[in-house]
Amino acid sequence: MYADFIELIAKPDTIVTIAVAIAAFATVLTIMIPVINGDRTWHRMRAMAIERDKMRAARLSEIRASASGERSGLRTNARGFMRTFVDRFNLKSKFESDELKAKLKMAGLRGQAPLYAYVFFRMIMPLIVMLVALLYLFVLLKLETYSAGMKVLMALGAAALGYYLPNLFVENLIQRRKQAIQYAFPDALDMLLICVQSGMSIEAAFGRVAREIGARSIELAEELSLTTAELAYLPERRLAYQNLGDRTGVEAVQSTTTAIIQAENYGTPIAQALRVMAKENRDLRMSAAEKKAAALPPKLTVPMILFFVPALIIVIIGPAVLTVLEITK
Repeated sequence: MYADFIELIAKPDTIVTIAVAIAAFATVLTIMIPVINGDRTWHRMRAMAIERDKMRAARLSEIRASASGERSGLRTNARGFMRTFVDRFNLKSKFESDELKAKLKMAGLRGQAPLYAYVFFRMIMPLIVMLVALLYLFVLLKLETYSAGMKVLMALGAAALGYYLPNLFVENLIQRRKQAIQYAFPDALDMLLICVQSGMSIEAAFGRVAREIGARSIELAEELSLTTAELAYLPERRLAYQNLGDRTGVEAVQSTTTAIIQAENYGTPIAQALRVMAKENRDLRMSAAEKKAAALPPKLTVPMILFFVPALIIVIIGPAVLTVLEITK
């Protein structure tokens, strides 16, 4: 049977037929693959465009709501119990400072309402934390090894910690906002460079980038929108750029605004400065990603030792141990 099959395959007519069939199949496949891939690519691009339009519409609606004061992150007036409490005890004058205002701006909290809320919680949080600590120590935990005086001291220590909780909250907001801005800023610089090279003014370029970057970072879109407004009414454009760097607190944004200010002062093309800063920011983002990737193996060492290696040892040595136990029996 095998000899007949080999003899059939070895015939010249069979070889020619197989070769023609393979060539025909390859031809049909070569023609059909671009058609199939092109159709899939078109569908994917259409789906991505629809999703991008939906996200852009949602982000722009949020930005418009923020601009009209509907979101607590933008400038609003303080009302209610917190303002009454702070004004009655004249606490605002004791805590208000330029440094505090700068921190609140960097956290995205503008206006008087966040300032009143910060002062109110700075005064009320120690009392709340102390009451919670006393309730936990005397009622829930019931530690008999510590005296009542020691428990009160522990509650006072918790109250001192509660005094700094608003600071920790604001610092956390600042760090999250900086990360969001720093992540999206290289893309914003690329779009800003394209707009300036196409002939747009710097004000129009900031406004266009603010609308487009909202899908990536609402925080950066808000800052660029504020910069566009400040470029329109501030007496000096330099102040608008400086305010952008001060509000964000991101080193990349501050260096970019400094480069734009120097380009306008010395009459050099802004596009050239933006091109240099865009390349530098892309390189910085790539180096940060490489740094995180390089730090990954040391972080995985302990989990691998704790979870992976014992399981591997059990799988490798387990059968041998079972065999030895059976032999000894």
